[in-house]
Amino acid sequence: MKTTRVDKWLWSVRIFKSRSLAAKTCRDGKVKLAGKRLKSSYLIKPQDILHVQRLGYHMVYKVNKIISKRVSAELAKACYENLTPADELQKYASWFVGKGSPERRAKGTGRPTKKERRTIESYKTEHLYITEEE
Repeated sequence: MKTTRVDKWLWSVRIFKSRSLAAKTCRDGKVKLAGKRLKSSYLIKPQDILHVQRLGYHMVYKVNKIISKRVSAELAKACYENLTPADELQKYASWFVGKGSPERRAKGTGRPTKKERRTIESYKTEHLYITEEE
């Protein structure tokens, strides 16, 4: 049975941008197999289910194929199965509601005057921020 280091596999299937970043994540205890923290030198095999904490998400991957060299994204997709629950992937979707692009002014109008700026700021404090009522 073919095995490879967990940090090398995470890098080769493009879950992490660099191998050193994958190794650091393992060192920080953010890569687990069956609830057990993995060292970067742990040898994984097919059918292992890895729990990876990355960028605030708790991702779950099933190892389908072992590779030790970095490959294209198309080939890497066949090497693992993403078992991450949909609610975890949508975790921050509600946070972005109402936080669209920055404010814009019509071209050629220039910067707001002091009076316009005060009006804008008062609107923001009254309507956009939740204030406690006493």
